[in-house]
Amino acid sequence: MNSPTIELSQDLAMIRVKSRKEARHRRHLRVRKKVNGTPDRPRLCVCFTGRHIYAQLIDDTAGRTLASVMTTEKELAEQPLRPNQASAAVVGRILAERALAKNIRQVVFDRGGYRYHGKVKALADAARAAGLVF
Repeated sequence: MNSPTIELSQDLAMIRVKSRKEARHRRHLRVRKKVNGTPDRPRLCVCFTGRHIYAQLIDDTAGRTLASVMTTEKELAEQPLRPNQASAAVVGRILAERALAKNIRQVVFDRGGYRYHGKVKALADAARAAGLVF
């Protein structure tokens, strides 16, 4: 027979604590149920790591990336870009310029499970200021 303390400890071992990454991923899936990119109105997807910022315009119907900007690009590597609000604004402005060059004016914003605050808001505001319509 098992004692009650052993059963209790086994039950506690089965409880899984979610990491911040897993929680963000679940929020992103919840957002993606509602947000879908089309050729006329692609999805502007953002991603932040500890060192870099990535933004893409994605046509989900064809499964293609129409335009992208990342802080790892050669032309942006010359500037000391960090994953902060100022760098996010630069990335948003450059992405909007590339989108307008391809005649893309309207986008759907996918915040990627992040809160619409700080870097995410700075990137979105810079893209809007450069001419994109959300």
